[in-house]
Amino acid sequence: MFSLQQATPRILIVDDNVDAADTLAMLFSVSGCEAAVAYSGIEALVQGDVFRPQVVFLDIGMPVMDGCETARRMRERSWGSQAVLVALTAWSDEPTRRRVVQAGMVHHLVKPVPIERVLDVVAGLKG
Repeated sequence: MFSLQQATPRILIVDDNVDAADTLAMLFSVSGCEAAVAYSGIEALVQGDVFRPQVVFLDIGMPVMDGCETARRMRERSWGSQAVLVALTAWSDEPTRRRVVQAGMVHHLVKPVPIERVLDVVAGLKG
C-alpha cells in the first residue's frame, strides 16, 4: 500500500461545488498539508500534471467528466498511478461503490462526512 513519506502531503480536491472544494482545501492547509483545488475533472488532470498530488479527493457527480472517469484517467498518468484516490460523494448506493473501486479509488467517503474521518484517511496514509 502506498504511504506518504513526506512531512507535507500534497492533496488535490476535485469538486464542482466551489465552496466545498475551497473549504476542504483550507482545512488541509491549516492541518499542515499542501492543498490544491480543481472544479472539474478536466481541470483536475491538468492540475495534477503540475501539482503531482499524493492524495486526491474526488466528487463523483460532476458534469462533463464524472469522478470515476477522472480517476481512471489519473491512473494512466505517472503521478496518478501512485496517488491515493478517495471518492468523496453523496452517492452511497452499491453500484456507485462498485464503480468507485473499478475506477481505482481506495476509499469511498459519503457526504456529509465528519471532518475527522477525512483527516483520518490522510493521517492513516502517512505511516
